[in-house]
Amino acid sequence: MTAHLKYLSGYSLTIQNKVQEMITNQTLSSYLLSKYPKAHQIYNDKALRGYVMNIKNQYLKKSDPLSQIKFDDKIHVINNALGLHTYVSRVQGSKLKSKNEIRIGALFKKSPEVFLEMIVVHELAHLKEKEHNKNFYKLCQHMQHDYHQIELDLRIYLTQIALFDDIYK
Repeated sequence: MTAHLKYLSGYSLTIQNKVQEMITNQTLSSYLLSKYPKAHQIYNDKALRGYVMNIKNQYLKKSDPLSQIKFDDKIHVINNALGLHTYVSRVQGSKLKSKNEIRIGALFKKSPEVFLEMIVVHELAHLKEKEHNKNFYKLCQHMQHDYHQIELDLRIYLTQIALFDDIYK
């Protein structure tokens, strides 16, 4: 596998070869734009919070509350993080207080909405399932039925950015 396919390392050789062919033919951007022609309009943390809470309330009403939801420019996609779900426990007096936070990489302020939704769904699924196991991915698919295809396309998008440029600037 070549270094520029690092986002696709977990996928089959067939998929990697198809993406390599798109790279060679310089058709990655046209593939992405044909499926996802425009970026979403969720530019700030307040809008992101509303967006995340709508999805959470639709699928995970009874899950633990979220104390913070924000775009984070410190999340580096290079380190394989698209978003982060953190669970923080602190002792306050005689009580143990816990907080759930979701942070989304700032790169996704200007991406197609389905990519943002995929990351949000992924991070919300961690409220119920901490590990990336069968139940985790089943929950992701429940919240976004084409989760796996969108995850693949998101990885193709990251490959596009790494090799060429962001097409949704």
